Amino acid sequence: MRRENGIIELRLHTDGGPYIHNWAAHNAWNRVWQDVGNDPDNHVLILTGTGETWFRGDPEETWPRPIVDEEPDYIFQQTIDAWKLIENFVNNLDIPTIAAVNGPGIHTEFALLCDVTLAAEDADFMDPHFMAGTAPGDGLSLALQHLMGTKRAAYDIYSGRSIPARKALDYGLVSDVLPREELLPKAWAIAGEIMKRPRFARWATHNIVSRPWRKLVAEDFGFHFSQQMLATVAAKRQVPDPDLVTEARSRKVW
Repeated sequence: MRRENGIIELRLHTDGGPYIHNWAAHNAWNRVWQDVGNDPDNHVLILTGTGETWFRGDPEETWPRPIVDEEPDYIFQQTIDAWKLIENFVNNLDIPTIAAVNGPGIHTEFALLCDVTLAAEDADFMDPHFMAGTAPGDGLSLALQHLMGTKRAAYDIYSGRSIPARKALDYGLVSDVLPREELLPKAWAIAGEIMKRPRFARWATHNIVSRPWRKLVAEDFGFHFSQQMLATVAAKRQVPDPDLVTEARSRKVW
């Protein structure tokens, strides 16, 4: 975390390097969003990653066995964590939000849910869930459908195709594309301009621009996520499917 003059920057990382997904972070995020939103000294949020990648996964560590073989309490905790980290991001952050997607990676839903989304030139946006053998229900497909339209989203969900930063800009997924070294300075410059306006104006404007997300999450996210959990449990096998991991790694998903 870095905080200056009411602007708080949160940076995903693993041991100071690029973030590699783990369940401890997955469990903590929903409380992080609450803590940031509840602190009156936080006026603008910048969310970014570390190094040259946004978010990476390690399927052998994340899903060592089929989820159907896990204990009911484990499945319940995974469900609640995944549900609340999206709900709390949308509903508990009553401040302007800016994402700086610093490179390629998966799980860009947080970035897409921000008010402003900046992307490095080599960033990409994709939903690997169907490619990995389950349904896309944890928030990313919801964001893709809303921002780029039903047909484009369906094509990319089924194919697992990467959406490069420039195409993401054309599709309306991101606000701007910049060289990586310019990404955070631009985010801080935007945050600085936002801070020049009265607090009530900042709060009310965020409420307006985030209203579509709040309605969408309230109406559709529960359905999306329940479908993913159903598909994952009903598969009765490891997800990601081990047979698909090699293909995914060749595409730098993991």
